[in-house]
Amino acid sequence: MSEAQAYIARRPKRADGARNYDAILDAARKAFEAHGADASLEDIAAQAGVAIGTLYRHFPTRASLVEAATREGLARLIGRADELAGAEDALDALSEWMRDAVHHFSTFRGLVGILARSMYDEGTPSHAACDAMHSGGARLLRAAQDAGRVRDDLTPAELFDLLSGAAWVRENAGPDRDGSPRFVQLVLEGIVVPPNGAPPNGAPPNGAPPNGVRPAEG
Repeated sequence: MSEAQAYIARRPKRADGARNYDAILDAARKAFEAHGADASLEDIAAQAGVAIGTLYRHFPTRASLVEAATREGLARLIGRADELAGAEDALDALSEWMRDAVHHFSTFRGLVGILARSMYDEGTPSHAACDAMHSGGARLLRAAQDAGRVRDDLTPAELFDLLSGAAWVRENAGPDRDGSPRFVQLVLEGIVVPPNGAPPNGAPPNGAPPNGVRPAEG
């Protein structure tokens, strides 16, 4: 399936259509946050004050509604990679972007799986944005590797596997526990090249964290 076949929802120009579009998106974001990616589309339409047919007229598939509901967040993540590119400390830039990525991937339950599929499936509405996001993260990873700060055998695909794991931890955490900062910290400690040049999986001297890895914030 080609990327051209993926339907991307667009805000109508007519005032009544724009109002309905905005109301559906607002209701969808709240429903996804509360109930995850499988939230009832009928309930979303009801909360938006429109008929289910109106919802489907604007968003023919659940995937198109999820894409529209998360489009701004994904665009911010893509833009953040551009802002951090060329930073003086390539490891700090990569670490900051990784934490931002985990937060976006876990915006609501089920999103991380949708993004993982969209990255490789050109027929999904989120594919183009996911591809751009992947490229931005890969660029930051290469910069950190070129600077000798991150092990050079880590691939962009593996980096995103690690980020997806951290996002899964965050989206499934209880209300009083978010283990993703610790997860990301452990990931960083595993991929950073220690200052003494020891193998990345070796223990840092005296139990200190690898050079340049800032402690995770709770």
